[in-house]
Amino acid sequence: MIIEDDLRIAEINRRFLSKIIGFEVCGIATDIQQAKEQLEILEPELALLDVYFPDSSGLELLKYMKQHHPHTDVIMITAAKEVDAVRRAIRGGAFDFIIKPLVFERLRESLEKYSEYRSRLERLQAENGHLSQEQIDLLMVGMDNRDYAGGSYLPKGIDKLTLDKVSAAISGELHGMTADQAAKVIGVSRTTARRYLEHLVSAGSLAADLSYGLVGRPERVYKAVRSRN
Repeated sequence: MIIEDDLRIAEINRRFLSKIIGFEVCGIATDIQQAKEQLEILEPELALLDVYFPDSSGLELLKYMKQHHPHTDVIMITAAKEVDAVRRAIRGGAFDFIIKPLVFERLRESLEKYSEYRSRLERLQAENGHLSQEQIDLLMVGMDNRDYAGGSYLPKGIDKLTLDKVSAAISGELHGMTADQAAKVIGVSRTTARRYLEHLVSAGSLAADLSYGLVGRPERVYKAVRSRN
């Protein structure tokens, strides 16, 4: 369900969602009262909620939803960048907080994380009603929009499966790869490939250098850091 007072933005969000497998818009509300009525009737699993409304605040609606519709999760999508708004959204139980203007890739990543979280939760509930500390930790990681691998947390926007693919692709190239080359091998966008490559550089797994061609701007080339042992 989309809760957004600007019909033009609501329609853009609806079109974005139509491109993401596994999600369907069940309703659009343009004010707080309309949102409350639709929440009662539609009982959506997830709501995309703005902060600013002429008649109230999305943060107040978030609080209302946690009291009256606890099974509806919330992703805040707003132009609000104030620390207090972000803090209140997190304290209110928002799954994620995305700043406008909405970027499709960022929304898709958030929804994919949410889908993984819901699938993991439903699987655990079906297997056993009692959760271990490790299973709870994994669920909480999903809610924080982070991944958990090998006992350590990965930053937001870095998925372990994709990270492993990037690492494997780079390790097999003695002369390294550019972000464009890595993107083609892995099947992701150049922006996504570069984000993973830069993460591996910061982690010390890759080294980056500039390659100066005959024409055009120099490109960053990423190479695996080889052990000297």
